Amino acid sequence: MKELDLRKVTDEVERMCIEGNYFIGKDVLDKIKEAHAKEESEVGKKILGQIIENDDIAAKEQVPMCQDTGIVVIFVEVGTDVKINGDIYEAINEGVRRGYEKGYLRKSVVRHPLDRVNTKDNTPAIIHTKLVPNSDKVKIIVAPKGGGSENMSALKMLKPSDGIEGVKKLVVDTIKNAGGNPCPPIIVGVGIGGNFEKAALLAKEAVLRPINDKNADPIAADLEAELLELINKTGVGPLGLGGRTTALAVKVNTYPCHIAALPVAININCHAARHKEVEL
Repeated sequence: MKELDLRKVTDEVERMCIEGNYFIGKDVLDKIKEAHAKEESEVGKKILGQIIENDDIAAKEQVPMCQDTGIVVIFVEVGTDVKINGDIYEAINEGVRRGYEKGYLRKSVVRHPLDRVNTKDNTPAIIHTKLVPNSDKVKIIVAPKGGGSENMSALKMLKPSDGIEGVKKLVVDTIKNAGGNPCPPIIVGVGIGGNFEKAALLAKEAVLRPINDKNADPIAADLEAELLELINKTGVGPLGLGGRTTALAVKVNTYPCHIAALPVAININCHAARHKEVEL
């Protein structure tokens, strides 16, 4: 059985917090450049050009792409053949502390939602853990999540009779109502099924999928394509100032659910789509 080095966990989380805020993923940047070439709105095209320039400056000067460097969301997949001596959650949070200090990243976490006192080190992170059978690997995904896009997310318990048309209406209405607040162009994660909390987690996981991947579920794949078209027809456009590029991608994740329920959650990522991953 392989023993996990928690010092390595801390070091990698520190690195990914910094790199996730400094460097946009190539797949996302390529998609923004593709949208820039196709954008018909003069204002929208200018904004997309400025986003590309901003991301280039951030990478070259190694500074954050955005002043909102997020609350850190972390997904951990732990193989059942891995031995952990110590507290992996504390090792992760120590990596967040170091990353946000060393990287000069804004500390955006308050210790209590009502008294609003800043923790001053951007901890605690929000950590989701999954066990993977017959594996001796540990996979860590670090996804700093800004407040502007997260605040525009939504969850609704639809009735089964609402069906796929109800799902489409909820998603498109959510994006229309969000307007420029989540800093379009956005990536839209949709979680359908499970229950109240599972749908939200599905949506959060969906925005972390590769931007060009193909959904293995043909029903979900068709819905992704249709929703992307409908969203880009809303005219919200880059930063909400009009144009055909409101979303870069829509990702739909599904899960079995109760016969009396149709839970739907929408999670939105801004154009930075910050996340990094490592396998130990």
